[in-house]
This record gives sequence, structure tokens and C-alpha cells, in this order.
Amino acid sequence: MKAPEQAIERDKWAGKFLKHFAVDRGASEYTRRNYAAALAEFIRWHQDERQSSPDWARLERDDFRAYLRFLGRRNLGKAAVQLRFSALRTFYRFLVRQGAVSMSPIRNLALPKLPKRLPKYLTRDQMIALLEAPLKPLLEKKERRRGRPVTASVCYRDVAIIETIYSCGLRVSELCGLRAEDIDSNEQLVRVRGKGRKERVVPIGEPALRAIRAYWSTLKRPPAGPEPVFLSERKTPTPVAPYILQRRLKKYLVAAGLDPALTPHKLRHSYATHLLDAGADLRSVQELLGHAHLVTTQIYTHVSTERLKKAYDAAHPRA
Repeated sequence: MKAPEQAIERDKWAGKFLKHFAVDRGASEYTRRNYAAALAEFIRWHQDERQSSPDWARLERDDFRAYLRFLGRRNLGKAAVQLRFSALRTFYRFLVRQGAVSMSPIRNLALPKLPKRLPKYLTRDQMIALLEAPLKPLLEKKERRRGRPVTASVCYRDVAIIETIYSCGLRVSELCGLRAEDIDSNEQLVRVRGKGRKERVVPIGEPALRAIRAYWSTLKRPPAGPEPVFLSERKTPTPVAPYILQRRLKKYLVAAGLDPALTPHKLRHSYATHLLDAGADLRSVQELLGHAHLVTTQIYTHVSTERLKKAYDAAHPRA
């Protein structure tokens, strides 16, 4: 058993929380892993610093201020600190609901503020270049390539994946969780299972549907019913894993002459930005993205505003 799992297993409430987080809240594997690591890290810190496991009901704000100072000495970035306390805050909300504590000692604790950064996104031309990248190996003439040769099925699958993320504005976890029965080709709609198991229905464009059909035509039989839309390369019908998707995207970004540091989530940013640029209203984009709060969606309006400012500064004689 790995160290984080051992720390969680020995703590009654941490184990219950993570089980609830996975089953009842429907949190993604990525979030569950991060929250488990954050809780395990705090438990280990408390054991090393206070020579005992944490008694969650007795911990006070000063305990978490001490932990915050400990994280500061490790020179962690502000985002990393925020992630750890996000996990602890969510954990304490669970403890309050369970009656294990009366209130959260982390409430209103001052944390280092994250700098406001505009989301990165691809331009329309860059998206086209990225969409063309997966099929390049099939279109090129025979050449010597190192490593395992890429099959046509994988190339067409990856085109369909990028098309679908961009066409529907999906999170990676949502894309990997898509089932064949979720796609209504006639109505051009997709049922999406978002955060907290919240479902939404979003439009899907004809180019994405064509890409999915082209991918399925390379398989022995197309997926049906509850089977995953995008399959891994294993023999069993398992969905493609998020880490595989991220790794392959880096390869295609390089092939398209783009920044390999961009993540699949940036395709979602591109989707939102391009919709707003074309005149979509903010409330509609909020619903399409599955954001619980409008303020989360509003950051994309800043991207569009910045673009307009640059155009104004470059073109207006009195700018």
C-alpha cells in the first residue's frame, strides 16, 4: 500500500470522506487523487509535528496557520497551497454535515492570493492545425519511425477526441466518461456527466460526429449502449485514460508547431472564448460549460475584452 493510502486508511474520517467524495459526489479520479494526497500530507505533518494523528474536532485555526507556514517553508507555489486548503475546506464541510465537528477552523483563513491570469486558448487557425496533426502519420509516405507504429484506429480516435472536446467544451473527465448511448446523432446532442454527477445536454457539431463515425469505422464493431465512445488500446472495452489523452495531445501540439505545455483543458478554454467572440451570451456559455456559478464563466469575457483592446490599440488613430 502506498504512503498516502496508508495515512488515509488509518484515519476514520478521512477514509469516509474520500469514499463519500467518490460515490456520492461523483468526483473525478483526478480530483480524488489530489484530495487524498492533500489529506494524507496534512495527517503526516501533524504526526511529525505534534506526535499524534489529528483529532479533527479539536484542531484550531492556529494549527492550520502553522501548517500554512510549513508549506511556505517548502516554497510551494500559491496554486499548490490553495489546492491543499481546498481539500481541507471540503473535508471540513463534510465533517460539519456529519456532525463530527460544529464548525470549520479553516473558515475565513487568509491564504496567499493567486495572481489573476487570463485563460490560455488556441486561435481558430491553431485549432485547425491541431486537428490535422493526428492524421499526419497516415498521410505521410513510408518512413522509419522509432517506437511502436501508430495504428489508423488510434489516429482517427485522437482526431475524434480533439473534435469532440472542442465541439462540446468538455472536461477531460467528461470526455473519458462518454458512452455510445449518450450521443444522439439525429438531434446532434450529447448527454454529459459533469462534476458532482450533474448531467447536462450540449450540442455537438457535424464535424465532430463525422470524426466519431470515421473512428468507429476503423473498429471491428462500433461501441453500443453503455460502452465508451473512445476506447483505450486494450482488448477489453475500457475508456481511454486521461493521462494517455494528455500525453498524446502534447505530441500533436509539437507536430502542429504549438506550445506542448498546453493541456486538454485549454481546448475547453478555446471553445468558450470562440463562442463569446462570435456573440454568444454569457448565460448560454455558462450552461454549455456546466459552470455552477456565472462568475466562473466571466473570466472568458476578459479574454475577449483583451483581444478587443489590442485590436483597438493597433488600429485606432487616437488610441
